[in-house]
Amino acid sequence: MKVKAKITLSVGFLFLLIIVLGAVGIVYTNQISDETQNILADNYKSIEYSRAMLIALDKLNVSDSAKIDFEENLKLQQSNITETGEAQATNNLTVDFEKLKANPEDHTIYVGLRKDLADIMLVNMQAIEQKSEIAKKTAENAALIISITGTVCFILAFTLLVNLPSNIADPIKELTQSVKEIAAKNYSQRVHFENHNEFGDLANSFNVMAEKLEEYNNSNLAKLMMEKKRIETLINNMHDPVIGLDENQNILFINHEALKVSALKQEDVVGKSAQQIAVHNDLMRSLIQGVLIVKEKEDKPEEPIKIFADNKESFFEKEIIRISIVPTAEKQTKYIGDVIILRNITPFKELDFAKTSFIATVSHELKTPISSILMSLELLRNEKIGTINPEQKQLIQSVKEDSERLLKITSELLNMTQIEAGKIRLSLQPTFLPEIIRYATEAVKVQAEQKNITIETIGTENVSPVNADPEKTAWAITNLLSNAIHYSYENAKVLLLVVETGDKVILSISDFGKGIEAKYIPNLFNRYFQIPGSNKSGTGLGLAISKEFIEAQGGEISLQSEIGKGSTFSIMLNKTNS
Repeated sequence: MKVKAKITLSVGFLFLLIIVLGAVGIVYTNQISDETQNILADNYKSIEYSRAMLIALDKLNVSDSAKIDFEENLKLQQSNITETGEAQATNNLTVDFEKLKANPEDHTIYVGLRKDLADIMLVNMQAIEQKSEIAKKTAENAALIISITGTVCFILAFTLLVNLPSNIADPIKELTQSVKEIAAKNYSQRVHFENHNEFGDLANSFNVMAEKLEEYNNSNLAKLMMEKKRIETLINNMHDPVIGLDENQNILFINHEALKVSALKQEDVVGKSAQQIAVHNDLMRSLIQGVLIVKEKEDKPEEPIKIFADNKESFFEKEIIRISIVPTAEKQTKYIGDVIILRNITPFKELDFAKTSFIATVSHELKTPISSILMSLELLRNEKIGTINPEQKQLIQSVKEDSERLLKITSELLNMTQIEAGKIRLSLQPTFLPEIIRYATEAVKVQAEQKNITIETIGTENVSPVNADPEKTAWAITNLLSNAIHYSYENAKVLLLVVETGDKVILSISDFGKGIEAKYIPNLFNRYFQIPGSNKSGTGLGLAISKEFIEAQGGEISLQSEIGKGSTFSIMLNKTNS
């Protein structure tokens, strides 16, 4: 029998059992209800009428209304005769009542009326007793039949409940287990169902699929091996060192370039744990550090790795690619390993060294003649040497401004070459910020006066000394003040605020100019970056150098800006340990 037909018949049979049980209950309930209603309608009312006539009979000599009540209840009783002997008793009552109306003073008639009423009540009470016994038997029969019917229904339903789910679930469970075996590449797995139903058809289809998969797997093994060789050849012919790790950090493959720079042999590496190899190999320990230790992402990239290979010093950038896949017919991503790639940046590093050296040499060579030009300009401006006309003064002033700008650019370039070469020389010592602030404000005093800008300082009294390099810190503060003045409107002010918090001292420089768009803020401290449309002459190195100087001292520099409200640069320095 088909599974669908089996389920349909089982559910239909259960539905039929429910109908049968409900019908039996309804039939017997209605029968008991009818018998109860008959007692109320036939007998209880006759007794009620007789009781009312007895009460009225006692008041016939007292009240005229008692006679009316008696007649009304007599008429009701005459229309409710239902039992054997009740009609004769009612007729006797009617005759005696007529006699009483003809001869009200005859007291013997009262005795007859009472007897007639008692006979009516007795007949109805006996009828109530008989009907109650019948109703009781009917209720007992109903309870017995409903119990038997309910028990039969329960047994049949329980049998279906036990057998039907297992008949459906067991084949599904067996099929699920077989599917898992196939997913585990056990293509010899087969399913055997003897029933000629949907599960039998499904088992046949499954066995055909498994057989074809087994055949396909065997036929494609050589092809897969060829593809594996091809991939290995491609990896070995890459000019960059490449190392592959599985999810357990075992080395899956390593190309020739990686073997060359690590001084390892392939047979000693492939299939081995990278952690074990790292114990005896410094390069491998450095390479897998990012795989074994989970680190938070940093804004600045890692420093290039320096490796001595081929009798020369080479530089490589490390990139770790985490490999995750979604297995076939699954939804969850699964981590399967990592690929470590070393990119040879030695030519670029050599060009960078050459560029830094060239800039340092040119800047150094330009600094002397520019200083000589400025000295000569000061001599020309001295009227003791000779009188000059206004046009000559203006020309000398223009040459001086250009020379000062050139001198500033060369100084910034020299500072940047020192930073790039890692030759920043710091002289960390207890430093008093008020002294540096006074020096910086004096340095930009002329620039501020040209735009009639006021520099307001707050919180510089009784500031704790900080651990800093006075020269580098003064350079950074001066640069920030110069920028604040440059981007402020005329007749405005620049606010310099110093605040102590815990073991830190925060110096903030705020201008109230046009502000900086949010999209430019992340790049503002990058070298050579200038805000588009700022019309600022210079190298774009000032903020980058300031950042390097402050961070080299263990401090931090940050920016907050909003269009139309100005910008605030903050420098955070560490207090001197007392």
